[in-house]
Amino acid sequence: MKKLAEHICKNKNKILIVSLILMVISFIGMKLTKINYDILVYLPEEIETVKGQNILTDEFGMGAYTIVLAENLPSKDILALEENFKNIEGVSKVVSIYDVLGTNIPMDFLPSEVTEKIHKENTDLLFVTFEESTSSLSTIEAIREMKEIASSSMHISGMSAMVLDTMDLSESEIAIYIVIAVVLCLLVLELSLDSYFVPILLLLNIGISILFNLGSNVLLGEISYITKALVAVLQLGVTTDFSIFLYHAYENKKKSGFSNQEAMRDAIGETFTSVAGSSLTTIAGFLVLITMNLTLGRDLGLVMAKGVFLGVVCVLTVFPSLLLFFDKAIEKTKHKELKINFKPLNEFVVRHHKIIFVIFLILFIPTYLANSKVDVYYKMDKSLPDTLDSSVANQELKEKFNIVSPEIILYNKDMKIEDVENMVNRIENMEGIDFVLSFSKLERLGVTKDILPSDLVSVFESGNYKMMLVSSLYEIASDELNEQVSLVNAIIHEYDRDAILAGEGPLLKDLVTISDEDFRNVNTSSIVCILVIMLFVLQSFSLPVLLILSIEFAIFLNMSVSYFSGVVLPFVAPIVLGTIQLGATIDYAILMTTNYMKQRHKGLDKQSAVLKTMEYCSNSIFVSGMCFFAATFGVGVYSELEMVGTLCSLISRGAIISMAVVIMVLPSILLIFDKLILKTSKSKG
Repeated sequence: MKKLAEHICKNKNKILIVSLILMVISFIGMKLTKINYDILVYLPEEIETVKGQNILTDEFGMGAYTIVLAENLPSKDILALEENFKNIEGVSKVVSIYDVLGTNIPMDFLPSEVTEKIHKENTDLLFVTFEESTSSLSTIEAIREMKEIASSSMHISGMSAMVLDTMDLSESEIAIYIVIAVVLCLLVLELSLDSYFVPILLLLNIGISILFNLGSNVLLGEISYITKALVAVLQLGVTTDFSIFLYHAYENKKKSGFSNQEAMRDAIGETFTSVAGSSLTTIAGFLVLITMNLTLGRDLGLVMAKGVFLGVVCVLTVFPSLLLFFDKAIEKTKHKELKINFKPLNEFVVRHHKIIFVIFLILFIPTYLANSKVDVYYKMDKSLPDTLDSSVANQELKEKFNIVSPEIILYNKDMKIEDVENMVNRIENMEGIDFVLSFSKLERLGVTKDILPSDLVSVFESGNYKMMLVSSLYEIASDELNEQVSLVNAIIHEYDRDAILAGEGPLLKDLVTISDEDFRNVNTSSIVCILVIMLFVLQSFSLPVLLILSIEFAIFLNMSVSYFSGVVLPFVAPIVLGTIQLGATIDYAILMTTNYMKQRHKGLDKQSAVLKTMEYCSNSIFVSGMCFFAATFGVGVYSELEMVGTLCSLISRGAIISMAVVIMVLPSILLIFDKLILKTSKSKG
């Protein structure tokens, strides 16, 4: 490492030039990376509902669909609007009641049981299907063109419209997230470091590593909008302390009389030794997300693990080059850093460590139980502002037409007519079903194929399947709808073993099941993975367990706040929060513990060792925790995307709680279990 460090110091200018070239390449890669805004895309391909979506795309040319609400438009204008929509690239079919009636036949020609579902209070519904999937670029651009054509008296509902609204809102906010995170982090660093210029260089270095990370995502093909929104603020919060450590090591060496080059050489070596273990636990924590069945975890886990790795690389190469290159400017902007006097708190903790430990034991079980009982929601549009066009359209569909959860049944086209009718009757009579629309029912009402246009007929029939539409009165992702989906599935499988219930409701039911399993698996996997790594890093059997217990307690406390305040979280939050908070803040515990063990092996008694350790570590942990808090808190307050804002708020709160637990609770644990720790740890003395 010493030779590599010398090479870095001697070639600082070359490193900065290469970094500049890589930044340009990364910027291009970032622009070429596809962003996905549809979480349902991350469901496993093998589940039945996803297979249903594929059949709709392949057999019916219905990769996605939407319902357009047109208010106060005469029939001729609606038919003209249909033609305009059909001419948009990516649109497959457009149908409305006027495809049957034209402009001359009165509405009374059709049964009221049909017309009241598609025409009410001067509002007409148009059913539009798209050639490609819900979140494909073709579909999204088609929705955008439809919005441009549509007047202000029209609203476009459905998943694709929601994806477009999410995309527009996300794109408008992400740059502001970065500005907020940088400004707040800069404020913390300006107060805590001894030069006004170093925080700028530090954030520039992290910005470069973030750009490298975002640019290299092009190799993954695409990333989710959640990952794109979180990666910059999380990488900033997680890797800031690596840079702070290098700067402090560099300054300490200079004060000892080393030249700049020699000081940086040794600082790089010290930093590598110190951050290797802690960064490994953080990377492992993020990589555990890959084990999620919901592949959003793979997306976020890979990008964040890559970001931490690139952050470490930049800390060991780019940041030293920047510090050496701008050394004169750093010296000219020196000032006295703000240091908090933790001595009274440290003495209080040591004096009352038994009481603190008892409180820890008393709170552990109830916080664990509260953590497991936090309410979550799965309904996608609940995480978006009510004022968005898609939210307004969905609400109007619900209020005017009772269309809350439209679903699609795909069944064998050769099914006997009497079986189809029996199946329809049984589903119609279920509680919470508003209506079922199928060819058999239309023919029973006197609407035959002969009077329907071919576009409308092709909506219901394909080469191998027929389709019927089911409208439920239950909210998507509610317990009532999930139970209803199970009952409908049981009925249709009696008549056709290969029948599929497709649509947002069934997809979200699968999402609920998969997410519950992911929540259990990811938390367990992250604990086991980090535990194994710390066995090697700390060379102790007891310390890894004690450290993980302390950080897990901080996670339980964090989630308990949400539980006891009655906050309902987006389903992604509990799954990824534990892994992120554990992986990102276990570093604080490792720093405290390794220093404690050094003091004990030097011969200090346990209380003196803890006081010495806290005196050395508390300020560093405080600065690191505050940077992590600053990077995420502002985004949590600002973001209108609740999925992003809530997660950032939880992470920022988790940073503060983890910091407090490591500074107050962990020393108590070290004192209580001192004999066990020494007996089960490899001696360094």
